Amino acid sequence: MKKGQIIEGIVERMDFPNRGIVVCEEGVCTVKNALPGQKVRAAVNKARNGRYEGRLLEVLEPSPLETGSPCPHFGSCGGCTYMSFPYEESLKIKEGQVRRLLAPVLEKQDRECLFETAKASPAVFGYRNKMEFTFGDEVKDGPLSLGMHKRGSFYDIVSVTDCQIVDEDYRKILRCVRDYFEELQEQGVDVSFYHRLRHTGYLRHLVVRRAARTGEILAALVTTSQTPGRTAAERPGALAGMRETEREILAGLAGRLLALPLDGEIVGILHVRNDSAADVVQSDVTTVLYGRDYFYEELLGLRFKISLFSFFQTNSLGAELLYSTAREYISGYILTSEETAGEAADHTGGKIVYDLYSGTGTIAQLMAPVAKKVIGVEIVEEAVEAARRNAELNSLHNCEFIAGDVLKVLDGIAEKPDVIILDPPRDGVHPKALTKIIDYGVEHILYISCKASSLARDLEVFLARGYRAERCVAIDQFPWTAGVETVCLLSKLK
Repeated sequence: MKKGQIIEGIVERMDFPNRGIVVCEEGVCTVKNALPGQKVRAAVNKARNGRYEGRLLEVLEPSPLETGSPCPHFGSCGGCTYMSFPYEESLKIKEGQVRRLLAPVLEKQDRECLFETAKASPAVFGYRNKMEFTFGDEVKDGPLSLGMHKRGSFYDIVSVTDCQIVDEDYRKILRCVRDYFEELQEQGVDVSFYHRLRHTGYLRHLVVRRAARTGEILAALVTTSQTPGRTAAERPGALAGMRETEREILAGLAGRLLALPLDGEIVGILHVRNDSAADVVQSDVTTVLYGRDYFYEELLGLRFKISLFSFFQTNSLGAELLYSTAREYISGYILTSEETAGEAADHTGGKIVYDLYSGTGTIAQLMAPVAKKVIGVEIVEEAVEAARRNAELNSLHNCEFIAGDVLKVLDGIAEKPDVIILDPPRDGVHPKALTKIIDYGVEHILYISCKASSLARDLEVFLARGYRAERCVAIDQFPWTAGVETVCLLSKLK
């Protein structure tokens, strides 16, 4: 194959995370977003050392596995990958991806790892508890859009008014906000979306968070500090009563949102100013327009106070499955056979547990009842503060949370661990931090990974340093998307 060449072929399989392996007359080419079984046409855009990558141009024939999508935005929206497949098939694909990534590592062990069948998400539709929608237009100079990036596009935005991975409350809020600003534009008010090349415009994002258990909702409008213009207000013939100030615009939006008939309850409406040049959702200044700046969610009998930017698993019911699996894998090694959970809570039994990359401390708090003490380490200070508040909220007094980089913090902790739990970011554990973790020599380590390729890389190091993978399972936290979580239990060889 040569760069620029157009090829046609059948997608043999899909490797993690969304790399379709296309077999054609000229050889094998990797094409993103090409689904297993499809016949596709692609343009080769990389050719190096006998490896080829292509860009999907057209699906010539659908896969025999495709049954149609319940979402009208599938294919144009870049959010979901497998929406046209039966859910069970997408789960098999994800399990196969994780198995293929880990197999070359696990086959080096002296004993086979128990690789369990992938676990399905308890809810496959309407499961998201957080969405970040973007303002823009679907075509250049088109009407205002509010939704997700168009597949393969950096600029175009698809209004996902019927998105299936969120519930109807999200869809009502999205339509309400988009319609409100469209009306203002029609009245001549300058509330344009932020243009990332020109760095001009007002509207950036809409963030919505909804708790699955409590139904509490937090909504935030993210804008620049470029004040909306009064363009039509001072022109002859301007509509009477038109909102002229940002304060009035925001108050009007809050009123519209609070009037919506929702199944859940809006407990907070926020205005976030963000003047970063990067396309990220962050806060320079946050103002509460209504209610409070946090909501409550419940997982496995624990209660969590969550702010707009707090890290929390985006699938609450899936998180219960993930964390209960983690607890099943490791809790038997935290208590000895003679000890009880009651003894651990009284600080007389159990062991010292490190929860590294602890986020808002969810895993630490789930382990606390069977541990003597849990020490969580997290680099994001806001997440650490949230973890401390949540532990207090749940009356868990044997948890300690430390803010800092795992690599730098470990040396300063006096109490040595008996068990270590790892839940690192997508890129896995820093190599130097990994060495320090292994040097503790604990008998059991639980690794929770949101990127199986990073897990495979780190497992190589663990196995080389005297550990063995005992149990492993893929858990679908993100139905229809390319994402998948993996839980792996490691034991030190005697």
